[in-house]
Amino acid sequence: MGLVCINEMLRDDELRSILSRLENDKDKERFGLVCKRWLQLQSTDRKKLSVRAGPHMLRKIAARFSRVVELDLSQSISRSFYPGVTDSDLSVIADGFKFLNVLNLQNCKGITDAGMSSIGCGLTSLQSLDVSYCRKLTDKGLSAVAKGCCNLRILQLAGCRFVTDGLLQAISENCHNLEELGLQGCTNISDSGITDLVHGCQNIKFLDINKCSNIGEVGILSISKSCSSSLKTLKLLDCYKVSDESILSLAKYCNNLETLIIGGCRDITDQSMKFLAAACKNSLKNLRMDWCLNITDSSLTCILTQCRNLEDLDIGCCEAVTDAAFQGLGDIELSLKVLKVNCPKVTVAGIAILLGKCTSLEYLDVRSCPLVTKAGCEEAGLQFPKDCKVNFAGSLFEPDVFV
Repeated sequence: MGLVCINEMLRDDELRSILSRLENDKDKERFGLVCKRWLQLQSTDRKKLSVRAGPHMLRKIAARFSRVVELDLSQSISRSFYPGVTDSDLSVIADGFKFLNVLNLQNCKGITDAGMSSIGCGLTSLQSLDVSYCRKLTDKGLSAVAKGCCNLRILQLAGCRFVTDGLLQAISENCHNLEELGLQGCTNISDSGITDLVHGCQNIKFLDINKCSNIGEVGILSISKSCSSSLKTLKLLDCYKVSDESILSLAKYCNNLETLIIGGCRDITDQSMKFLAAACKNSLKNLRMDWCLNITDSSLTCILTQCRNLEDLDIGCCEAVTDAAFQGLGDIELSLKVLKVNCPKVTVAGIAILLGKCTSLEYLDVRSCPLVTKAGCEEAGLQFPKDCKVNFAGSLFEPDVFV
């Protein structure tokens, strides 16, 4: 019997079936080295790409990897390559990657509204776009994306300082399936824009308006009412206009809230946080309320006793919090994995109580607790969980759960 070539025996769909069963990326690359036919199959089957290339090379990449659905052109903050991604590159991407669902352009500072218009015209199937810190973009280009990419579910605009309420209106009118929106540092948006946004986008699960200093009670009330069943993550860092009224509206309408960041919202008090703890006792997992200066022992005890699924808690610089907050916990066991205390009145005795209730603790930050030192903990015989990292002096990398 003569030798039989495998290429004569197997159809393309059979070879693709073999390729799909290769779990290791290196094995998939080796598959493409067998022959030109296998390389072509491997190329057309590839779904994700992370590249650094100009227009000429991008055209070649688009021709070879015709069915890519995720494209990452993002740049690091510290190491940007020159000239970086340009509007010409975006024009090639819009023409060549017709199946694209996910596009990451984070920190591509050279792109402008012209490039965004190309994306809006060419990538109608796009579902996720990250243009965080693309600082030249304005409402004009991003509105073209909203109008052309009506299937958008994720849109990240952190640091896009020229974005205004006008863009939020365009998103509301066109992107009704939007689930995640990042607006950190977009200081030109206001309560009016947020109200317009949630009028048309009522399925939002994740909303980051950190450092949006013009957002206040009216905007948060609109979010609470319109996205009551969907909202799981709300970030309000340094939104100084947010106070008890906002938290009470969240407690009233948003009982599925899992992550809440209110650090720097100094007008929030015990009153509203107690209502929130009761309303979200089964859902709340991450809570950051550092620099909430009106939070005291009573609301903290309430949060810890009622929110039994709470895993990450930041109470840094809550100056009124003392050991008494932990003394009133009774016999309960806490689910905390990350705990940032950093309260000037908390002592080693308070930390000892916490350790007895937090057997799953992975990270403890006490670097700004003047009454809690490494020597003091050792002298008191404190036993930290085996895998727990304790930050006494700010020398450890912090978990990014609150970012």
